[in-house]
Amino acid sequence: MDTAHAAPGRIRKVVIAGGGTAGWLAGCALAHQFRDLLDITLVESDQIGTIGVGESTVPPIRNFHRFLQIDEQEFLRAVAGTFKLSISFEGWGQPGDRYLHPFGPAGQGTWATPFHHFWLDSRRRGMPPSTLADFCLEGVAALADRFSLDTRPQVNYAYHLDAGLYARFLRGIAERHGLVRVEGKIGEVERHAHSGDVAAVVLDDGRRLEGDLFIDCTGFRGLLIEQALETGYEDWSHWLPCDRAIAVQTESARGPVPYTRAIAHEAGWRWQIPLQHRVGNGLVYCSRYLSDDEAQARLMHDMESRPLREPRLVPFRTGRRLRTWNRNVVALGLTSGFVEPLESTSLHLTMSAIVRLIQLFPFEGISPALVDRFNDLGRAEAEHVRDFVILHYHATRRDGPMWAECREMELPASLEQRLRAWRDRAHAWQLGDELFRVDSWAHVLMGQGVQPGPPHPLVRGLGDDALRQLLAGIRAQIAHAAAGMPSQQTFIASYCKAGPGVWSAGMPAPA
Repeated sequence: MDTAHAAPGRIRKVVIAGGGTAGWLAGCALAHQFRDLLDITLVESDQIGTIGVGESTVPPIRNFHRFLQIDEQEFLRAVAGTFKLSISFEGWGQPGDRYLHPFGPAGQGTWATPFHHFWLDSRRRGMPPSTLADFCLEGVAALADRFSLDTRPQVNYAYHLDAGLYARFLRGIAERHGLVRVEGKIGEVERHAHSGDVAAVVLDDGRRLEGDLFIDCTGFRGLLIEQALETGYEDWSHWLPCDRAIAVQTESARGPVPYTRAIAHEAGWRWQIPLQHRVGNGLVYCSRYLSDDEAQARLMHDMESRPLREPRLVPFRTGRRLRTWNRNVVALGLTSGFVEPLESTSLHLTMSAIVRLIQLFPFEGISPALVDRFNDLGRAEAEHVRDFVILHYHATRRDGPMWAECREMELPASLEQRLRAWRDRAHAWQLGDELFRVDSWAHVLMGQGVQPGPPHPLVRGLGDDALRQLLAGIRAQIAHAAAGMPSQQTFIASYCKAGPGVWSAGMPAPA
């Protein structure tokens, strides 16, 4: 940040530019936490639709909701939500493959030796074949289409949700806490003549909204952070080649399963996200290897039920803003950058940035040190997610020019270090503030076919009979717990079934 131009004044008036999920998450959180301390205005236009690809989440969303005192059942009824225990990756190592990335812990490890080392040594000793997900309740329950909150310990889960209904739900909370919504399109961004900070946004009809701090949620356009402040963007497309998605909603052909499907194809992958009232579908692809018409035809061919609207094209560019907090503007959501939806991290990165903003909020004036801290933490978090997603593209045996390009590309040094540690001695790690756990890395590394080195020497101290007994005991306990869980549809019916009014509100308008 240019310290010479840091705003010296107190921050009392916040303007959120843009609604959608990111805007209403920010508005809801700031209004809930600061209430009478801030004057918060959100400006959005009904003429600008939301992209709506963030319908799948990761477990930390539950912590964010607890932070905002959101009742889970009320939330799920309002968004026609379902539960998510895992991601099913299909065809990623090579066509016909399938593996799970479940959200819960695998097996029982020790302080020095995570469980996957014991599991790997069982393979070395020729014990009956299994997958790492067989030792995870979330993995077993996902494949059996079962869900319950009554297991001990409780399963670790996330949600599938309707993004439009979620924004509406958050708006209701924010407005109850005093946030003011203004309908209108931003036509101009005014800057202070001397400091260079943003002074106001001017709407198409001439209304002028002044602020001390601006939160840019205008999507990929970045009206404030980029078009006005020219912050700059770091492009990651040389690591993550997909640059377009086509999204469409379909009728539900069956009850919702408790996992997201990510199905690889010759130039990218396809998602399938089951909600209570419909299924979200999309095709992510690299436009250098698949045309828009070919992508749409493939998506429509693979649909399992009737589309509810015409497909929508969403171009994107993977990467991040060089600074997500620049002068008196903070970028959130797609405005701050985009990895891609493969591991369902978009909403999480937005929520994480909002929590950082609340922790570092500049009531007495913008501090360059805290701005730098905000930007450094955001950069590290985005790069961690980036590396995890790159792994899926790089470690593959699929044929085709796009996959060959990904297999042969030069990797970020941080990911290369992780791959060397895994290949040398099956070592995986998670730093305290990183999203993906040791188990997450192990599931994906094994699922993508990255061969590990020898497991930790400590596991050799367990004899064959003791190791068999350990593994059999874990699997039996998990099988017993899963067998006692109802189907997800049965659980939803008694816990959080959305009413017909929610269903109709969540249906997209005809094309």
